[in-house]
Formats: sequence, C-alpha cells, structure tokens
Amino acid sequence: MSEAELSEQCQKKNKYAQNQLYKQYAGILFALCIRYIGHNETAKDLLHDGFLKIYTSFDQFSYRGEGSLKAWLCRVMVNTILEYLRRNEKTKNFIPMDEIPESQDIPEERPPLALIPQEVIMKFIMELPIGYRTVFNLYTFEEKSHKEIAKLLGINEKSSSSQLYRAKSFLSKKIKEYLNKYEYEKG
Repeated sequence: MSEAELSEQCQKKNKYAQNQLYKQYAGILFALCIRYIGHNETAKDLLHDGFLKIYTSFDQFSYRGEGSLKAWLCRVMVNTILEYLRRNEKTKNFIPMDEIPESQDIPEERPPLALIPQEVIMKFIMELPIGYRTVFNLYTFEEKSHKEIAKLLGINEKSSSSQLYRAKSFLSKKIKEYLNKYEYEKG
C-alpha cells in the first residue's frame, strides 16, 4: 500500500490500514523513542501512547507528497516524548547556566565518524545526561532552533545552546577515546 493510500485509509479509521501503518513505522518510531529516552520499557510505552495519538488525530493530517506521512508520524512521536519528559519533570535535569564552567574544552578537530559503527555512536548519545540528550536530539535530528527548543522545553535559549555545546563536547571526548582505543588495538 502506498503512503498516500495508507494515510487515506487511516483517516477513514480502516483497521487493516492502521495495522499496516504500525508494521511499517513502528521500528522507526521506536528508535526515535529510544534515542530520546534510552529505556526500553519506557520507550515501548511511549510508542504505544504515540500510536494512540496518531490514530485519534489522523483527521489533522493532510498528505503533501511522499515522505509527509513519515514526517508527521515522527513529529507526533517527538511531541509525545516531550510531553512525557515535561510531565515527569525530566527537563529539570538541565544544568543551569551558572553551573557551567567559564572555560570549556573546545574540540580542536572533528574525529572521522565514518570509522565508528552507528550503534557505538547511538550508545554514546544514550550515555548523555537526559537534558543534553534531549537538546542534542531536537537540534540535530529534528532541526529545531534554540528558540524553538527553549519554548518546547520551557528553558532559556542560552541554556539550550549550552546544553548542546556540552553534549557535543561529551560526544567528542567519547569518540576520541573510542578512536584512540581502536588505533591502539589495530596496531
């Protein structure tokens, strides 16, 4: 079933189409939940909650060409995740500006990411503190501005910027450590 047909049938609340939608997109949306939350059980719950929202709000979706359904599904899921984080006060784990040191280690060069398996990079992202990880995901994968992130999370724009900086610094350090180990083991 094409994306256009699938979305049309889901808007008509066709159970077969809803089942197909789940089969086709559950993996992608679950990976999205894992990227933000990191906990398998919580991610499963959020996937379930997200699909309930998707099924009940399909009347708000309008098909705009190939890829628009996937984009809408991802947006609904991200909003579901952010609601969970706000409801459970996870956004209080953000570090206030005055607790961030003045001089921060600025990565001098970017490590060659092509040498690192994707699962390893995703593991490093999962090791980020929840505040860093949320801002990093919103900025990097959802392409949100710091102004948008601040509004979504109820934080200061500068806090968003500093959280992203700290996330990138953390990831850069982990990647360098991994590459150093890789080079050491290689020869």
